[in-house]
Amino acid sequence: MKKSNQFVGLPIISIADGAEVGHVKSLVVNPKEGMVDFLTVEHADWQISVRAVPFKKIVGVGEFAVMIEDSTSIFDLTEIPIANELVQKKINVVGAKLIDRKGQLIGETTEFFINEDTGAILGIELSLRSKKVILSSEQLITYGRDLIVIKEEAQLNFLDKAEMLFGDFNEVCNLNEVAATVEPSEETQELSEFQEKQLTLLTGRTTTKDIFERNGELLFPNGTTLKKEDVRKAQEKGPAVLAELSMNVVG
Repeated sequence: MKKSNQFVGLPIISIADGAEVGHVKSLVVNPKEGMVDFLTVEHADWQISVRAVPFKKIVGVGEFAVMIEDSTSIFDLTEIPIANELVQKKINVVGAKLIDRKGQLIGETTEFFINEDTGAILGIELSLRSKKVILSSEQLITYGRDLIVIKEEAQLNFLDKAEMLFGDFNEVCNLNEVAATVEPSEETQELSEFQEKQLTLLTGRTTTKDIFERNGELLFPNGTTLKKEDVRKAQEKGPAVLAELSMNVVG
């Protein structure tokens, strides 16, 4: 998984030639598929035409370069009508406003995360009034030019860390910052049910490391089999403790 800004500026290397054939200029998003379909290419010798690499032609994306088989993997946009169409749509994921199906403005996207093997958008980072949270792409309905429409229940599915977008944590990915984003005066039956789901998912599981409170106090030693009162205690300590606990249990 990589952030979108980790792609921009990377050199593009042709394996066949052992040479740099350009740099990544931008990412072209396919809003219907929720994927990055193309990377536009910047090269000093190309003054007029805009060229791009289809994501499916990419061999690998590392820390220092994007690898392609050879220079034939780079196309002029006039040769790829769909790429040109997507470029013209100018889907800006970063900076887009998030609005839910009920018309409530939720926040603004500050980054998005990509599966570097497939180009699939895994999730987004969004800025709320006082913090940043992560939201899985499963909660996104529509990618627009300046707006992203999300599901009504998306606010119940905010995550603390991008790493929570995949892996075994999918089962408990809802154990996040809900408590911090909902004011006590706005608590609903939905939130209560959500907390009960957290309780069900974690009760009976065993910690795989020591879990500490932010002040350094040990809450649950490694090997603790969680009881209902333990989960309640973690919920009371806040979303950061709950997320840490959720990512370090088995059983």
